[in-house]
Amino acid sequence: MRKYSSLHEIRKDMANGQVTCRQLVGYYLKNIKEKAELNAFLEVFEESAYAQADAVDKKIAHGTAGKLAGMVVGIKDVLAYEGHTLQASSKILDGFKSLYTATAVKRLLAEDAIIIGRQNCDEFAMGGSNENSAFGPALNADDTARVPGGSSGGSAVAVQADLCYASLGSDTGGSVRQPASFCGIVGLKPTYSRISRYGLIAYASSFDQIGLITRNVEDAALLLEVIAGPDDFDSTVSHREVPAYSKQLKSDKKYKIGYIRDCFEREGLDEEVKDCILGVKNMLKDDGHTVEAVEFPYLDYIVPTYYILTTAEASSNLGRYDGVKYGFRSPNVTDLSSLYKKTRSEGFGEEVQRRIMLGTFVLSADYYDAYYTKAQQVRRLIKEKTDELLQAYDFLILPTAPTTAFKIGENTENLLAMYLADIFTVQASLAGVPAISIPVGRDEKGLSIGLQLMARSFDESQLLAFSNTIMEKITVEV
Repeated sequence: MRKYSSLHEIRKDMANGQVTCRQLVGYYLKNIKEKAELNAFLEVFEESAYAQADAVDKKIAHGTAGKLAGMVVGIKDVLAYEGHTLQASSKILDGFKSLYTATAVKRLLAEDAIIIGRQNCDEFAMGGSNENSAFGPALNADDTARVPGGSSGGSAVAVQADLCYASLGSDTGGSVRQPASFCGIVGLKPTYSRISRYGLIAYASSFDQIGLITRNVEDAALLLEVIAGPDDFDSTVSHREVPAYSKQLKSDKKYKIGYIRDCFEREGLDEEVKDCILGVKNMLKDDGHTVEAVEFPYLDYIVPTYYILTTAEASSNLGRYDGVKYGFRSPNVTDLSSLYKKTRSEGFGEEVQRRIMLGTFVLSADYYDAYYTKAQQVRRLIKEKTDELLQAYDFLILPTAPTTAFKIGENTENLLAMYLADIFTVQASLAGVPAISIPVGRDEKGLSIGLQLMARSFDESQLLAFSNTIMEKITVEV
């Protein structure tokens, strides 16, 4: 069986009787086993995947199959799937099985997608390299000495290495877009509230958003079309109508595009990444689009604002994991106090503990106004300036990440360097606007470079259409 590059190809072969859903599941399970060293999957759902495949094959035979029939999907280990293990790649949820299914996952199943397994990630989605997983890092299939990015690293590698067709990840500050950039695939973070968060393990609730990892923009559009929309179980989700994104991917419009000048003058920006993105910028200009430099004066404040606010929310959200009702409980407890202390210190990894402690500190009475309140004020300024730019321009373009995939262990001792790797992705998260990473080139080592585009809130249709146009143009020119 061959590697498919679009769901359209899969559906065509299925219609011709060349492949069945059961055969597709078998193909991906074989790939997962053969490429186990990539550590992309923590668990495969073989029995339920085959059962789903057989059910979908019957629907196909009767002409009643849903939009996603033939799509085999992996889900990041932060998404609930009833009766299946859910751990957030953490020891503290050892043995926990979900009691219900996340809304996004339920909507995939309703359209006959097949869920093949849960994927490795940074513990509780806290990290930018997948090195914080309690089960070891996922490895980049282009170079196994390098990280796939994080926190949705396993989800990105699985699509990159053909271990499943598409993945659902989560994006709090770039956790879908940065791995997509490192792995040479498409990563979409929709507008905050576009997709229900019901069934997504919370890290930072005002930032968390389920995101999509695919091989092309068309499939990302179709997935968003399926899983977006109102949900009675999430009071924060938008009730706006969900457009038919997959049918709005063609556009001949000439856009007005801004590129943030400061991003291209950062000291840590790799020269090959810079040259590649500037090359795309020039291509767009030559193609008739208006491309202008814009000023964004808050770039130096983005990362500290993001980490103050997200760690504060994490400190609150992760208080529920204490070993009392479910998950890991330390065997070394002597009383109630030691139960809490030992369970959390033994169950959480170092990075999660670090963020909980930082969040608790900024929320403490003596420092609340100096840090948390101030960060909220700066977030408002960042959002207002981003929205102002997006009123003047259809899109903002910038690198997804300042470098290509770095080596495993390269930044683990330098936490500042690790956190600054998020500098280009957290702006969209702070502002709540949609953003996408698309592959536009490779460096001299053969490592992928991603272009990031931001658009106005709920303007995913135009964002996806323009991204699709760029990818078609790059494919032709390459």
